[in-house]
Amino acid sequence: MVKRAENNETKKSASKHENAVKYGELIILGYNGQLATGDKRRRRSKFVLWKRDVPNGIKPSNHYVVPSPQTSQAVLDKTKHSISYTLSRTEAVIVEYVNDENTDMFQVGRSSDTPIDFVVMDTNADKNVTTVNNLPNVDNKKGPSASTISRFACRIICDRNNTNIARLYAAGFDSSRNIFLGEKATKWKDCDQIDALTTNGVLVMHPSGKFHIGNTKPGIWLEVSVCGKLFSLRGSRSAQNKGDIVNDSNNILTDGTLIDLCGATLLWRSAEGLSLSPSRDYLKKLIERTNRERPTCPVGLYTLVFPHHSETDTASVASTELVEVKQKQPYVYLSCGHVQGSHEWGLNKDSNNRTCPMCLKIGGIAKLNMGIEASFYVQDKEKPDLYAFNPCGHVATEKTVKFWSNVGIPYGSNGFEALCPFCATLLEGYPGFIKLIFN
Repeated sequence: MVKRAENNETKKSASKHENAVKYGELIILGYNGQLATGDKRRRRSKFVLWKRDVPNGIKPSNHYVVPSPQTSQAVLDKTKHSISYTLSRTEAVIVEYVNDENTDMFQVGRSSDTPIDFVVMDTNADKNVTTVNNLPNVDNKKGPSASTISRFACRIICDRNNTNIARLYAAGFDSSRNIFLGEKATKWKDCDQIDALTTNGVLVMHPSGKFHIGNTKPGIWLEVSVCGKLFSLRGSRSAQNKGDIVNDSNNILTDGTLIDLCGATLLWRSAEGLSLSPSRDYLKKLIERTNRERPTCPVGLYTLVFPHHSETDTASVASTELVEVKQKQPYVYLSCGHVQGSHEWGLNKDSNNRTCPMCLKIGGIAKLNMGIEASFYVQDKEKPDLYAFNPCGHVATEKTVKFWSNVGIPYGSNGFEALCPFCATLLEGYPGFIKLIFN
């Protein structure tokens, strides 16, 4: 009944947006198609930005200095948007915002309050509930540690007249339509303008080339400010001193831009890029093509079958089909790439390594699962070879694995690591993936 209700909700959503204009999509790295607990309302693995029926964008108006932001009329008026920059205990700058009929605003953060359009929690490679960034983080309602994602992390302003333009800004407005930047927040004045960075920062990386046609390469990670300017990274994630301003880049999202919220990393796909990229149907045909070739386990001498569903779709699969899939589940030897079934031949129980019966190389194995989140794919040739990430075993095309294995995702306070986009597992060894060899 739950599954049927979710399907009905999906159909209603599709019908609602049938003729709507799409700006793009935000997809969280680490989820292969949907959250482990299922996509529900604003808590999802991806979020589609549709052109709103009524514009809700805003733009800065006037600003002034007050002794205390809490007593300012702009802050007390819940019908007005404002940003408060506290400079000292006796001085604050208030920037008022007015409605802008030419833009739509979308907000992202950990809070479940109504101003947040896309609720994002911390990502973990094991259970998809905690952080990728190696920082303490559990939902405050479930544990003593606090999440490193801001409750109102960032906002995206889309141009209603030129739907290819979507701009990223750090920080989002709360239920009172305010953004408060306290004394400890990194802030500065530039002539008559004032700007700031958030506590753990919002980082952005624009790739070079075009993501959807596969000639893209990772760019440089930068930090975006509350006013949308870009800076080089701070010495550590929450350092007080800002980086140097970067004038040859901007906060306009391009197809393939990555946004890191210190606990979760999001991929931006433009509407145009998605229309030219591999689809779910394309991935389904890849699986069907592989299964038609009837790969065989060299030990058990039975046909291996790639499942058509992701790991999180098991609830909708019949139990008899699950048993069959489990029996014919393909595995890969990570040292050589030979694909086989589940067996005990060549197992070293002391080290848990195995000897490949095809080439006698020794190493680990991984269960193969297709990466079915099509948004993570870069375009490849019509009949691409299949590769698997090491050590998780998620399968994708050659250009896809090569791109992601070269992307350093912010990790810890000032480090970067390559990870599998489908499960957020850190990649091991060089190059971090293996070409699949079928028998």
